[in-house]
Amino acid sequence: MSSLTVPAVSPSPLEDAVKLHQAFKGFGCGKGQVISVLAHRNATQRALIQQEYKTTYSDDLMERLAAKLSCGLKKAVLLWMHDPAERDAEILREALSGFIDMKAVIEVICSRAPSQIQQLKQFYHSKFGDLEQDIECKASGASKELLQAYIRKTHYEGPEVDRMLAAKDADALFNAGEKESGTEAKPFIQIFSERSRAQLAATNLLYHNMYGISLKQAIKKGTSRKFQFALLTILRCAENPSKYFAKALYKTMKGFGTDEKTLTRIVVTRTENDMQLIKAEYQKKFKKTLVDAVYSDTSCHYRTFLLSLLDPDQ
Repeated sequence: MSSLTVPAVSPSPLEDAVKLHQAFKGFGCGKGQVISVLAHRNATQRALIQQEYKTTYSDDLMERLAAKLSCGLKKAVLLWMHDPAERDAEILREALSGFIDMKAVIEVICSRAPSQIQQLKQFYHSKFGDLEQDIECKASGASKELLQAYIRKTHYEGPEVDRMLAAKDADALFNAGEKESGTEAKPFIQIFSERSRAQLAATNLLYHNMYGISLKQAIKKGTSRKFQFALLTILRCAENPSKYFAKALYKTMKGFGTDEKTLTRIVVTRTENDMQLIKAEYQKKFKKTLVDAVYSDTSCHYRTFLLSLLDPDQ
């Protein structure tokens, strides 16, 4: 359920291109004008605006936005302008370059459905090279093996569940974790990278019924650091991805300061996906609306842009 609102009768891409060009004129930039257009256009419309801007003004809209905007607003708008697969590929490339942000890599890969993974892999390959090879160079240990297996393998995305397989997997995970003095990573990597979300959720339920401890507790007890984060991300997104992202958003604004990079990434990537569900989960869990939280923790045009994506009334 998307939170994005677009006009009932959308202006033509040419009209939008003209408005943006006018906003760029003179000293500075009409940031409000830019936000009023781009924050209310879907991925298809944004692509058409870019094409029209190029045709009409012989100029690249992305380059113009990069030159005219700054700070958090610039990063958010530029990320928003991409279609979902291209955006995910761009996020992964940045996270795997320079200062490595493995948390972002794990979040993007482990929260996406197999079909989304295949699309982002194709775009990554066309623009940057081999994603699996880049992970090989930048990641390490069991988390590297899990990420590579997750992007390499395709699996069923439907709701049907094999209960016998779920029981078998629960037993295998128990034997590899709770039953041992240390966790054997291989069975976790195989099961978590090969099973559908519905199948993994069924295994999670049976694990608790069979052994009296949740699979999440077992993972926290028997694994650590990036491997633990990757396993928990996959499992939580199998159970309820909207709840996972609601908690992730809360963490970006918890305490002193705001993790703008993560906040931007989640809001931009989920707006056209399940943001309405995330907002409902956020209010249910934290007794405060996500819109109010973002308003309190951000400022200026960056705040206006995020709220325009989150709030239909903004």
